[in-house]
Amino acid sequence: GLIDQLKLTDAEIAAIMGHEIAHALREHGREAMSKAYGIEMAKQGAGALFGLGQDSLALADTVANYGMTWPNSRGNENEADLIGLELAARAGYDPNAAITLWNKMAKASEGAPPEFMSTHPSSSSRIASLQAAIPKVMPLYQQAKK
Repeated sequence: GLIDQLKLTDAEIAAIMGHEIAHALREHGREAMSKAYGIEMAKQGAGALFGLGQDSLALADTVANYGMTWPNSRGNENEADLIGLELAARAGYDPNAAITLWNKMAKASEGAPPEFMSTHPSSSSRIASLQAAIPKVMPLYQQAKK
C-alpha cells in the first residue's frame, strides 16, 4: 500500500529496499533481540533481588525504553538509512530520491510523536542526515550510471 499511497518512484523504492537490506546486513534484528533479552533478564533479576512489584517493574521498563532501547533503535535506523543510501547509489538509483521519499513520509505521518518517544528518527532528522551523506555517495551513483 505504501507504494501506491505515496506514489513512489523506482528510486524511492530503491531507498526503502536499500534501508531494509542494510538492517539485514548489520543484523539489527538479532542485535535488538539480544539487547531486549538482556534488559528483561536484568529487570527480572533486580525485581527478585529488591522485591520490586509490578508498578516498579513497569517504571523500570519505561526507563529502559526511553533511556536505552529507543535511542539505540533510532541509531540503527539512521545507520540503515545511510548504508541503504549507498546501496541504492551503487545500484544506479539517484540518492536524492531518499529526500523526496522522506518528504512524502513526513507529510503522510503528520502528528507523529516526538522523536524521543519513538523507535525511529523524525523525518526532519532523517532528511538532514541523508542530505549530509548524499555528496559522499554521488560518485558511486555517477559511476553506476556509466
